[in-house]
Amino acid sequence: MTNPRKPLRLNAGFIVSGEVGFSADFPFDFDKLKVADDLELRGFRGSANVGRLPQGLLVTGRFEAAFKVECVRCLCEFDHTVCWEMTELFAFNQKSVTDSGLILPDDAQIDLAPLVRDYALTEVPISPVCKPDCKGLCAECGQNLNEKDCGHRAETNDSPFSVLKNLLKN
Repeated sequence: MTNPRKPLRLNAGFIVSGEVGFSADFPFDFDKLKVADDLELRGFRGSANVGRLPQGLLVTGRFEAAFKVECVRCLCEFDHTVCWEMTELFAFNQKSVTDSGLILPDDAQIDLAPLVRDYALTEVPISPVCKPDCKGLCAECGQNLNEKDCGHRAETNDSPFSVLKNLLKN
């Protein structure tokens, strides 16, 4: 049973006391999940496996979720679905710490929320587009061209290099 206020917090005490090689699976299935103040996931599904190693607890997971992003062309928000995998070591002591710097807390409660947030956000494209044929906004009046055509047309290029285009035609 997970804590409703901290749904991604896992009690791994029974794994810590187990033998090396012992592991347990933790499934997740939430319609809505707020992992941080700046990120709410919808349709969060997946599972995490926590395994006992001599150095600490190895957490591997595979997840899928959707969240709102803004289209770079038309500036409309849309749901973007991402899938990701993660592998992190929660070390027993400072000697075994990896680059991520994670150390197992004394109470053996592992909170996956910060990791889920970081991994999910790394899956967001640099320039998200709501649909491949998004027309964007009119440069003159700002009308969303996906909704209606405002009648404005792009003017000819006033660049001093536009004359060079004519050379390519010849």
